[in-house]
Amino acid sequence: MINNKLTGMGVALITPFKNDESIDFDALARLVEHQIKNGTDYLVVCGTTAETPTLTEQEKEAITSFVIQTAAGRLPIVLGVGGNNTKAVVEKLLTSDFKGIDAILSVTPYYNKPSQEGMYQHFAAIAKASRLPVILYNVPGRTGVNMSAETTLRLAKEFSNIVAVKEASGNFPQIDDIIKNKPKDFMVISGDDGITFPLITLGAVGVISVIGNAFPREFSRMVRLSLQGDYDNARQIHQHFNELIQLLFVEGNPAGVKSMLAVMGYIENKLRLPLVPNTITTYEKIRIVLNELNIKC
Repeated sequence: MINNKLTGMGVALITPFKNDESIDFDALARLVEHQIKNGTDYLVVCGTTAETPTLTEQEKEAITSFVIQTAAGRLPIVLGVGGNNTKAVVEKLLTSDFKGIDAILSVTPYYNKPSQEGMYQHFAAIAKASRLPVILYNVPGRTGVNMSAETTLRLAKEFSNIVAVKEASGNFPQIDDIIKNKPKDFMVISGDDGITFPLITLGAVGVISVIGNAFPREFSRMVRLSLQGDYDNARQIHQHFNELIQLLFVEGNPAGVKSMLAVMGYIENKLRLPLVPNTITTYEKIRIVLNELNIKC
């Protein structure tokens, strides 16, 4: 059942690059194994954190196939399939081979700045075309447009294969409105590590995490404790990582988490333009906080 597969902590995988900017598949294999061995509930491939706008279609396909092969059915996989050209997204959904994929994550159309009706029609077309469950992704800080609770609920009620929303608006009244008025089986997933704990107390089912790339065991434990109602112990982990989570995003995602993984020895600290690595100042702050957390650097 898809609800079971999407409950808990999903991790939005980064794309590790070598110094020549080619994809580092050896590092990607290590990261996938790191997730599987340390409690991650599912993986999100080719999402925002993967620097997808700078990947070619061939690279996206290669990464997706590689992750499916490496994971070998040991945990569910969600694939990012979205864009601001509805016709192109629908065509991809109709023609692609999604063997090994459990659901798709589709972001609100960016740059075009559609109306609420435009967003509804966009996702209605995606729902009609998709053979897989669809997770809506609302992230106005990146797309320039917010999908209202009314539009999310309209889609959730009218299309049975729209099963969840990844909410990264940070708008608590909006998210609470969705949780209170959604269909019973529709899931609300946090799209922001820093507010995952309070959102679960409101009724969210988990998170699609960035920090989970580096700390899958610790952050997935916080999510599970929260879902079990053990808020005191969950809060301690939430507070334990609060400073590090803030540092992750001070110069943008995935620059922060790539700095962290580089300090920890998992990857080269390489991004593709227009993204650049963290400044030395932020990198050193991350290294210091990691040392304070007793993480081997």
